[in-house]
Amino acid sequence: MAYDSNNIFARILRGEIPSHKVCEDQHTLAFMDVMPQADGHTLVIPKAPAENILDLPPDALAATIVTTQRVARAVKQAFDAPGILIAQLNGSAAGQSVFHIHFHVVPRHEGLDLRFHARDMADHKLLAEHAARVRAALD
Repeated sequence: MAYDSNNIFARILRGEIPSHKVCEDQHTLAFMDVMPQADGHTLVIPKAPAENILDLPPDALAATIVTTQRVARAVKQAFDAPGILIAQLNGSAAGQSVFHIHFHVVPRHEGLDLRFHARDMADHKLLAEHAARVRAALD
């Protein structure tokens, strides 16, 4: 499949769709997942157009991983999480639903199950509060 420049993440990058931004640099953007599996679920995407990890140039992948690590530290702190789940899905058979490479950063607590992926929209006021918590932990 060829990269679709009208996928939702490409549209977020162009500012056509709002998002609850956590951080942004010249290579990457991190924002709250609108259908989170846990409070604090954050997505990290490269600005480079690529469907999956196999399509992303190594320099863009390196920048994305660096941001993912930075965001993971902040999410861990902001949500007092003893664990962090990092997920990256490649292809519909693997569960990828948006075909712009992205990393999921999900805080994990023992005894708390994850909510279903891509099922229920979160309240935007709550997402804004969560984004503010992560941004504060980045500083």
